[in-house]
Amino acid sequence: MTPDSTQPDATAPEPVTDETEYLRALVDDVQYVFFDFDGPICRLFAGHSARKVAEEQVRWLEERGLHGLLAAGVRGEADPYVVLAAVDERHPESDLVADLEARLTHEEQKAVLSAWPTAYADALIRTWWATGVRLAITTNNSPGPVASYLSDRGLIDCFTPHIYGRTQNLHLLKPDPYCVNRALLAMGADPARTVMIGDAASDYLAARAAGVRFLGYARNERKLRVLQEAGAEWTVSSLAPLLHMLAGGAR
Repeated sequence: MTPDSTQPDATAPEPVTDETEYLRALVDDVQYVFFDFDGPICRLFAGHSARKVAEEQVRWLEERGLHGLLAAGVRGEADPYVVLAAVDERHPESDLVADLEARLTHEEQKAVLSAWPTAYADALIRTWWATGVRLAITTNNSPGPVASYLSDRGLIDCFTPHIYGRTQNLHLLKPDPYCVNRALLAMGADPARTVMIGDAASDYLAARAAGVRFLGYARNERKLRVLQEAGAEWTVSSLAPLLHMLAGGAR
């Protein structure tokens, strides 16, 4: 994990220069932690193919004679969120978009049953919560399936009521900072004492726009490349070092 090279600001504090120092700053200084859901907490579609969900969305539109809403590239898209966004771009806040969003929420709820927990995430959440740090979910997923997953894992009390997910106003999805700002306002959180953990460029951009710190979770090289290209300065490939430090193992 290597910071981007930037020109130092003579008026700013000394910059963090290595992973251990950055993670220590998170452990020592942060009072609020916002988690993206699909990625840092679990792989929602690990056992329920996102590609098949996207294909079903396209089929549903075609059956209604609406395949022309999608560009040729989107018709073969493997990401159902891209399909939903493409339809919303053509017909924002329409009944069609509301129906398609509801169908996606239903598929997310089905996916909860076979979601794959991210390694060390449960322990990290419980440990941070036990230290008094306040936690929230800031996600583009629907809040209902998120709450179902957290309840199944015994984690819901660590977050309730601060689960801020997708609404039918799809233009407010990340990278718009809407969900992050909702969490900041509801919790009375100081952005300077807040960190967001996410695995997508949209997470980083939303965190930056809201003025909160960001830690990228990159489970593979593709995720790492996307985060770095977006400008994310700090990433980890595992949550284990953060948990280890939080639990006092690095002291």
